[in-house]
Amino acid sequence: MIAGWVLVTVAIVTFAPTLGDVTTSDQANFLPSDYESMQAGELAEQAFGQQQQASATIVVRRADGQPLTTGDQARIGDLAQDINGADITRVTEAVTGAQAVSPNKKVQLVSIGLEGFGEDPELVNAVEGIRDTTRPALNDSGLEYAVTGDVAMYADNADAFDTALLIVGAATIVLIISLLLLIYRSPVAALLPIITVGLVSAIAPGLVAWLAQAFDFQVDQSVQIVMTIVLFGVGTDYIVFLLFRYRERLRASDDPKTALVAAVARVGEVIASAAAAIIIAFMALLLAVFGAFTSFGPGLSIAVALMAVAAVTLIPAVVSLVGTKVFWPSKSWQRTPKGTTFQRLGRLTGRRPAVVAIASGGVMVALALGMFGFNTDYDQNAQLPEGTESSRGLEYMRSGFPPGALNPTSVYLKADNGTLDQAALAGYTKRLDDVPGVGGVMPGPTGPATVSEDGTIAKIDLLLDTSPYANASLDLVDGELRNVAHSEAPDGSTAYVGGLTSAFADIRDANTRDLWVIFPVAGVLIAIVLGLMLRSVVAPIYLMLAVVLGFFSTMGATVIAFQGIGDRPGVSFMLPMLVYLFVVAIGTDYNILMIARLREEAKLGHDPRTAADLAVEHGGPSVGAAGVILAGTFASMMLAGISFLVEMGFAVSIGIMIAAFAMSMFLVPSVTALLGHAAWWPGHSDRADAAPAERRDPARVGS
Repeated sequence: MIAGWVLVTVAIVTFAPTLGDVTTSDQANFLPSDYESMQAGELAEQAFGQQQQASATIVVRRADGQPLTTGDQARIGDLAQDINGADITRVTEAVTGAQAVSPNKKVQLVSIGLEGFGEDPELVNAVEGIRDTTRPALNDSGLEYAVTGDVAMYADNADAFDTALLIVGAATIVLIISLLLLIYRSPVAALLPIITVGLVSAIAPGLVAWLAQAFDFQVDQSVQIVMTIVLFGVGTDYIVFLLFRYRERLRASDDPKTALVAAVARVGEVIASAAAAIIIAFMALLLAVFGAFTSFGPGLSIAVALMAVAAVTLIPAVVSLVGTKVFWPSKSWQRTPKGTTFQRLGRLTGRRPAVVAIASGGVMVALALGMFGFNTDYDQNAQLPEGTESSRGLEYMRSGFPPGALNPTSVYLKADNGTLDQAALAGYTKRLDDVPGVGGVMPGPTGPATVSEDGTIAKIDLLLDTSPYANASLDLVDGELRNVAHSEAPDGSTAYVGGLTSAFADIRDANTRDLWVIFPVAGVLIAIVLGLMLRSVVAPIYLMLAVVLGFFSTMGATVIAFQGIGDRPGVSFMLPMLVYLFVVAIGTDYNILMIARLREEAKLGHDPRTAADLAVEHGGPSVGAAGVILAGTFASMMLAGISFLVEMGFAVSIGIMIAAFAMSMFLVPSVTALLGHAAWWPGHSDRADAAPAERRDPARVGS
């Protein structure tokens, strides 16, 4: 078994493409073609070829913050000529002039056309060439500059994501080893997840890349980091589940081989059901219309499926070879500890289930109240790493241009038949300019509107009064601006509102739609998995209700931390979807482990309260250890230095802690104890086995 896994790993690592070959960071391109912003983009490409050409912008200002002098502007003009004469591959033309100077004279732009589009490596090299040319041209000039634009941002942020991956990966490994050393006091047990999960981590990206190429789907650049965390987190959970059960069977006087077989038989069902729940939750993302969500589904599902297979094949094979030395040098596997914290918590849960249910549920409800202040943030720039040259360029622009100038909102007017009437076009432009929230019209080469060569399509660039990413701007574009653009369009023409703000307004609509579709579908499918495993209708209902409460508790705590304490305008718009999936899917792991243990104790003949007592005593340590480790692995994302990953790391880690402790360790056992036999209706899977008493676990019978 071990040799087979090694051979498969070597083959895939050798021949599969890398995940970086199929990743993208442009979330606007994840929208379906029937959204208005995408239709406007297609119209722009048809009329002006704008979607086929990338660009870069050099933002220049005085280092002392004073207005640019005539000499400064001449020096910047010389810079444009230097770039034109530098023969930089993919650079078509660099232009500047008086029209590129901000109204307050503090900023001047050099606009550079690039041949190509997307994330072509040669475009990244072109940006480096522009920077190399600009540096000596402005040396000792008293001017400071930054090269920005989509390609520059991609290049800078790709480096930041690569660095984040290294930091998160290293922190994850160190954390897992440290926590497992603390739990098992054994270097062998601590290194087991690193070795086995490392094999799976080497396989999963190659398989995802192969599938992405075969089925032509996009993969967001965050997937690699999230996949690393998921594999180490989930894989370590499964190993912890197995080792705790293996140690328990050894303490019950089983020989090592028999103990391992029993552990795999019991935990294997939990791992299979838990992995199925996670895969279902991730694959439910395929129902999304927003492609950034869809891109997470297949990759993470493949990773979890591989990890589940490894957990019931590779890991038991390794433990079978090592035997009890997996706990070396600790001897704790030879004796059952007395008077432990989990024994006391188990007795409390069994004797006072109502008190425990109210206390644990009350904490979750209190955190969930934070959702009343929930806001979403669509500002991509604010979510990206600080300190990069491209982000500095955006900051420079803000010192000279209004917020909307960073990304104008473009209205495209298309004649249904014939050409556009110029007089009607001028009046239409004036009506758009009068919309409250529109700060003005950006002039084109020949006037307020840029008209295609055949006279059938016009583009009107509007500067909004607020940031292109602000919720107020999204409301304006998705509301009154589109209403006026459509209703006031001259007879015989059709209007489309495009630009980045329009794209994010559509992303917001798509996001809202996806939340309402994916949440219920994933929840129902996971409940079906639980129902099939437990042969019960009642238990899956309150288990899923607990998970939903866990989601709101997690989001509420995140809102309190980032909007309340952190004073941010909102949390990333992608966060609710990702938190829901991680908390529902991975958090359900702990519910499955605990409910399976509750059922097992009941089948051994214990009454509901005693079963809850013993389930917390014996299942609590593995749930607690797994929860701390998984929460710690996600918390390592907070070291990435990327706002979105920091938010995600905090939210998922706090959600896992809520799921492991408040929900699985206290709320679920206490509610099950209160419901008693009714929790297992109609399957009655809590009835005692017909097996003779001597086959029962002597460590638990009569305790």
